[in-house]
Amino acid sequence: MSLLVPNRLFLTKGVGRHKEKLASFEMALRDAGIHAVNYVHVSSIFPPGCKVVSKEHGLKSIKPGEITFIVMARNETEESHRLISASVGMAIPSDVNSYGYLSEHHGHGMTDEECGEYAEDIAAQMLATTLGIPFDENGSWDERQDLWKLSDKIVKTTHITQSAIGQRGVWTTVLSAAVFIFDREENA
Repeated sequence: MSLLVPNRLFLTKGVGRHKEKLASFEMALRDAGIHAVNYVHVSSIFPPGCKVVSKEHGLKSIKPGEITFIVMARNETEESHRLISASVGMAIPSDVNSYGYLSEHHGHGMTDEECGEYAEDIAAQMLATTLGIPFDENGSWDERQDLWKLSDKIVKTTHITQSAIGQRGVWTTVLSAAVFIFDREENA
């Protein structure tokens, strides 16, 4: 039996606006470039040995109608002047044979930077606990980030975040996603 373990992923984000809530989500998917796939929302493990590729490279690797596994953060509003955000944070271990974490955060009243750092911090905390890295959950993000970098067990943390301000009478949807890719067999 073959295992379904993706070996690449890319990060993307989008924003959509429409008078209909569902159409607003579709517009955000289009903005992110992932509107033509049948996505399956999955939980937040960054697979061992997985490589992060550019959005452009990743989009070339998926086909319309394909079943695609995605970790997605999504937020929506129809309130005028309401700031919404959605972020996917990522923490990758230095050992390529170990798994990492992806986290989703959906914020209200948070800037891209605030929402992104929060999602990144959650992913790093989850990874740190599995690697036995001590951390003070009451410490600042900068303090924890410095500690994790010094441990040499976490090689990279990052995030992708989309925010937008709502408009009266129009649905606004924001999304951020980590899209998993499987290598295809040439003769399949």
